[in-house]
Amino acid sequence: MSNNRWKFVFMDMLVVAAGFGTMHMLEKFKDAVLAHYHITEAMMGYQQTAFVVGLFVAFLLGGTSLFKGSFKRSVALIVSFAAIPQFIIPFVGSWWGVVALRFFQGFIVALIAVFSNQVGRLFLAERPFAKGIILSGIFWGGIYGISLAKWAGGSNASWGAVERVFLLSAVVMYVILALWWLLVEDFEIPKEKHSAKGANVWKMPFTWVFGFTFFPALWIIFTLGSFTLHHVSFSDAQKANLVMALEVSMGIWSIIMGYLGYRLSVKNTSNRGLFKSIVSVMTISYVVTFIGLFVVWKATSANDYTLALLGFAIAGIVQGTGPAFWTTAPAAYPKEIFPEASFALGLISNSANAVAPNVMFILVGGVTQGMAIFLAMPLIGIVLLLISSRMRLPVEEPGA
Repeated sequence: MSNNRWKFVFMDMLVVAAGFGTMHMLEKFKDAVLAHYHITEAMMGYQQTAFVVGLFVAFLLGGTSLFKGSFKRSVALIVSFAAIPQFIIPFVGSWWGVVALRFFQGFIVALIAVFSNQVGRLFLAERPFAKGIILSGIFWGGIYGISLAKWAGGSNASWGAVERVFLLSAVVMYVILALWWLLVEDFEIPKEKHSAKGANVWKMPFTWVFGFTFFPALWIIFTLGSFTLHHVSFSDAQKANLVMALEVSMGIWSIIMGYLGYRLSVKNTSNRGLFKSIVSVMTISYVVTFIGLFVVWKATSANDYTLALLGFAIAGIVQGTGPAFWTTAPAAYPKEIFPEASFALGLISNSANAVAPNVMFILVGGVTQGMAIFLAMPLIGIVLLLISSRMRLPVEEPGA
């Protein structure tokens, strides 16, 4: 097992990357999509909104038996939620049918919680590092999807090229899933609900407080790039470079801060010791994120491309909160309920996906107002982390 577990982590990362390749791919064919479906740009935006809402609903479904039982079966099911629509989308005649399929593709995020169960079983101090590698797949997947669309011609692509790219990416998902299936060991994710025994994660104050510590990070991750690019006058090539820089930055920071979490955790592997490491990594990430956001604000106000690149490179450390956050459940909850806790924490934090885009792009008009909200987010995260660090962990409760 010990010789294979890092192989499992690498394969998990590839599965995540292949699945999240669907995240931005369709919008990179914007002109081709607008012409094929005869829709407006405003209608085009509904597909991304549907995807983001799907991310949120996936965690809501995590409380059911849908993603329980066989670990391998759960992963295959989640990948299929992304892959099957990827096969179908190019051949759907109705735009609203495409929007509905994009909603189901958002379920790919359930991989993050399911893989947390595996990481919790295989590792102890190394959990943040392993999780950091897996989470980096989100951003490698974003780069892969964008690059594949660009290779096919992007907005200038013919609809035939769009069809081929979607079919190819769907096949890639199943090929990687097949390799993963052959190499990874299966186990059972408990289907039993423990609320009947008084161990309801939703009734634990810690779940709510700590769940919201990741909310500010996701708010930034899902809106910073789009908001910034909407308020600058850079060339299309420069905007594309900024998107790529932010994706690469978050992918690299995910691994770096995951490794830092490992180095801090190895000093004290008690539940409280592991949790202190989690809080430390998230706090450091938020502090540096604040600095990066300040640079982005100055760059946006001055329309300075070079400064914007620097700001994105620094602010990408916001993803450094992810590896620590996603290792909280096995560290802070009794082993019988930490799979339930993973989905609960994910649901609370991912409510940012449903709220942030609407607030930032409908209610926020100017750069100063928007950046003030962004700068407030790391501070809110730090305050919530300080509060949670003083709370009793669920695993420390009497009778746990």
